[in-house]
Amino acid sequence: MKFVDEAVIDVISGSGGNGCASFRREKFIPFGGPNGGDGGRGGHVWAEADRNLNTLVDFRFTRRHEARHGEHGRGSDQYGAAADDIVLRMPVGTIIRDAETDELVAELMTAGERILLAKGGDGGFGNLHYKTSTNRAPRQKTPGWPGEHKRLKLELRVLADVGLLGMPNAGKSTLITAISNARPRIADYPFTTLHPNLGVVRVGPEQSFVVADVPGLIEGAADGAGLGHRFLRHLQRTRLLLHLVDLAPFDGSDPVRHAHAIVAELKKYDSELHGKPRWLVLNKLDMVPADERAERVRDFVKRYKWKGPVFEISALTREGCEALVQAVHRHVASFQTRHVEPDVRFADDAAPAAPASDDPRFR
Repeated sequence: MKFVDEAVIDVISGSGGNGCASFRREKFIPFGGPNGGDGGRGGHVWAEADRNLNTLVDFRFTRRHEARHGEHGRGSDQYGAAADDIVLRMPVGTIIRDAETDELVAELMTAGERILLAKGGDGGFGNLHYKTSTNRAPRQKTPGWPGEHKRLKLELRVLADVGLLGMPNAGKSTLITAISNARPRIADYPFTTLHPNLGVVRVGPEQSFVVADVPGLIEGAADGAGLGHRFLRHLQRTRLLLHLVDLAPFDGSDPVRHAHAIVAELKKYDSELHGKPRWLVLNKLDMVPADERAERVRDFVKRYKWKGPVFEISALTREGCEALVQAVHRHVASFQTRHVEPDVRFADDAAPAAPASDDPRFR
């Protein structure tokens, strides 16, 4: 399935049906009175988050989504039927914005969440609606209210706990294959990964976290080099970034220079993303002789001036991957514990103090 993370669509809700002006006409009933019914409501347009979807490809080719109009009212006290609503199913993590003003409309963050995109117009009133004790033969009726027409911009940001960051061929796809159930394409040429891949890492029977692998960055990505840096949006909801560095580049280039280039591109894209917790993962130890590994790692850390966590792994042989997975799981689990929403209710023994006042009634 083609991965599409952007789309522009038009949503049009249905207009309400018109009210009817009618009178009862039957033999031997000379004063039948009004019997014109109201019009039916137009159909709404909803957006619903579906956990089984992971792309916006359906909206790339079907851009217009229009609900039906409500039925008109009829005589004999018949109200018009309301039109059926339409539900647009979107992946969890979709951001919906107004295409004209760029105003945020909604974010679909949980499976099953439903948002009203365009409200259907209400039906018009028939003359039955205006009948009173003093107005026995009303001839008023109203047309149905028009529906809404909106142009919306959809943007998908995958939901993941951990994001993999690095140059092309740094071993990101190999690592996500080694630690999760994802099976992305792996090859010995740059830019093998063309779209984000998600993998679930199982740590225990009921313990897991989600890893996102995005296409590699190169120096100048902010100016359009390589695949650009637009895929970095998929890392904005992560809690931790794993910066993968190839310790033994096949072209003999300096890995320290590559690491600085990645950080520079990250800062150009978004300062908030640049400020996320980031761990250094030195990959491809299997390509370095065993007696040179310790010295190679010390030299890299010293020249890179890195003071954060460092992990030495080989994604191909899975050496060091288990220790990395356990450390990441502890970090993610502790983050979830620290960010539990506080209960705003007060217990009796912890009620807020009353405001100070000179009035003796409040002392």
